[in-house]
Amino acid sequence: MENNTVEEGKTIAIISYITIIGLIIAFVMNNDKKNDFAAFHIRQSLGIALIGIVIWVLVSIIYAIVYIPILSWVLQLGVIVLWVLGLVAAVQGEKKAIPVVGEQFQQWFKGIGN
Repeated sequence: MENNTVEEGKTIAIISYITIIGLIIAFVMNNDKKNDFAAFHIRQSLGIALIGIVIWVLVSIIYAIVYIPILSWVLQLGVIVLWVLGLVAAVQGEKKAIPVVGEQFQQWFKGIGN
């Protein structure tokens, strides 16, 4: 990958990790330029956001049955760790997928950013 392409897409990639609104802004910004590096991180960020939403829903359902606060903390900490790993990779200019599910996100969301 060209260094120019990474530098051009770095800002968009970083923005994609800053809340859901940042993800939407990055998606719109990348629609004009179609930067491969930015698209990679948009897909990663989308996957992390979806994991966060799914965990929130599951924890809400579990809380209705059994109150286990440590479960919520551990799962939320896991999402935060994935978010930090993705953000650090974007800041460093690396196309590094997050552990376990990162490559799956690239396959599932391959139509985004192309």
